[in-house]
Amino acid sequence: MEVEKIRNFCIIAHIDHGKSTLADRILEKTDTLSDREMKDQVLDSMDLERERGITIKAQPVRLLYDGFELNLIDTPGHVDFSYEVSRSLAACEGALLVIDAAQGIEAQTMSNIYLALEHDLDIIPVINKIDLDASDPEWVKEQLLEVGLDPDEALLTSAKEGTGIDALLEAVIDRVSPPRDNSSKPLRALVFDSVYDSYQGVIPYVRIIDGEIAPGDKIKMMSNNNVYEVDEVGSFSPQMREADSLKCGEVGYIIAGIKEIRNCRVGDTVTGAHREAKEPLPGYKEVKPMVFSGLYPSENNDYELLKEALDKLQLNDASFTFEPETSEALGYGFRCGFLGLLHMEIIQERLEREYDLDLVVTAPSVVYRVTTSQGEVKEIENPALFPEKNKIEKIEEPFVNTEIKLPDEYIGPVMELCENNRGEFEDMQYLTRDRVSLKYNMPLSEIITDFFGRLKSRSRGYATLDYTIEGYRASDLVKMDILVNKEPVDALSTVVYEDDAYNIGQDIAKKLKEVIPRQMFKVPIQAAVGSNVICRVTIPARKKDVLQKCYGGDVSRKRKLLERQKEGKKRMKQVGSVDIPQEAFMTILERGSDE
Repeated sequence: MEVEKIRNFCIIAHIDHGKSTLADRILEKTDTLSDREMKDQVLDSMDLERERGITIKAQPVRLLYDGFELNLIDTPGHVDFSYEVSRSLAACEGALLVIDAAQGIEAQTMSNIYLALEHDLDIIPVINKIDLDASDPEWVKEQLLEVGLDPDEALLTSAKEGTGIDALLEAVIDRVSPPRDNSSKPLRALVFDSVYDSYQGVIPYVRIIDGEIAPGDKIKMMSNNNVYEVDEVGSFSPQMREADSLKCGEVGYIIAGIKEIRNCRVGDTVTGAHREAKEPLPGYKEVKPMVFSGLYPSENNDYELLKEALDKLQLNDASFTFEPETSEALGYGFRCGFLGLLHMEIIQERLEREYDLDLVVTAPSVVYRVTTSQGEVKEIENPALFPEKNKIEKIEEPFVNTEIKLPDEYIGPVMELCENNRGEFEDMQYLTRDRVSLKYNMPLSEIITDFFGRLKSRSRGYATLDYTIEGYRASDLVKMDILVNKEPVDALSTVVYEDDAYNIGQDIAKKLKEVIPRQMFKVPIQAAVGSNVICRVTIPARKKDVLQKCYGGDVSRKRKLLERQKEGKKRMKQVGSVDIPQEAFMTILERGSDE
């Protein structure tokens, strides 16, 4: 295909605005799949994606329409995967910006618009779901004008009913620029995604920016200088289809016997080993996990099974990390790193569903930067590993820039929520007559608690949240230990703001009292900062009525029976252990109630 006849575009949207359904209609209209092969959300390959209605993994597909080659990349829509989205955008010249006609432009949609503008893409606004009774395309067009896009260029579609798909494909051909013809330059290809195959190794998904590539060529990864020989190249339809070569401007895959996914990261540049490009493509960075949590098997015998499952999951997800960890309370497990809470939920659900594992998951935490009194700087992701308070000079935590979009009637409750979570007010703007954008700087540790759930509660589900990492700041933080039966439970340790320690400790202790079952002896639950116990609650003992058989007689007889029971309880407490259920480890997430 001539370069002038190629169009590379992606679909970007907020979650649940109809992105995957629109991709289905485009596949049908271009006859890419037969009726027998067609199914709902065909580009969402995982059952989990279909059930939740979200895209987790970017999926490319080549379409042929009216003599043109259209390369479509279906991208994730969640903030956790924003780096993958940015690399997918870098592989394209155009973007379909899908907006729900009933919900309008959401926070994540704005984030994607800015990403697309940064990459200088031709943006085609698509107002979807016009078949809904609540749809208001004219209102959405007003919003487009306010974010700097031409409302007259917006296309009206209904992905569910297939309305406006022809006009959309014509707009892609007319309005999206063709790739530049850099066929004569040394090979440069952008890796925008990759998958692992147990027979063929890592298969990078690439967009050829300069030059071309064919089987037999020697290629080099510019981030690590590893050299491989190409065995096969091809395109997606959406299954992999072998080709003689991939030319400048095309999107496809490379099979070259790459053994590990860490050797072929998203955003890396592929070049020729013999005729090497001077500069890699811009924008590459190593994705670092921001949220850490402990994963432990409920049965200690399943430890090896869990390790094997984590190894297999990491083969397809370089952003997911894990290392062995031991907890006195939970035994052997792993400390796992995730991009965010959704990423964590997906990994946990896949482990339980695909590998039939029963897991205990500790509450997530962030990476803290601790400067010791000796001047040593440590990055600590597990609160249980914090140094003693008198050995710490300074603690820094990651802060994020948050943007919350909501109807103006909920401004008061949402601002109160942000202030209560140590948010620093930055800006407030009216996007329309009744829709507001609030900007706050907040600690990431506050976001990964139940902040999003309480935000939805206070705004009746109308608020949307988007955040970007800002950097580290020094804060007055302390490590809080939770003691059950006077024994510290390392998996329940948490880092809290010093002024909130008493309230949070009391809150956690009360919730643990509700979820830990009663024993045959009294169980004290204490929250402690250093050697100071700041609060305590007691789970009363389960008692047997020992006076039941006493139907009369002297009171001393009754007292004797009660004293004997008391002695028995004391001995039981010395040898007894308390089993802590899974719900107890998640109580740290549920700080405070929100009516």
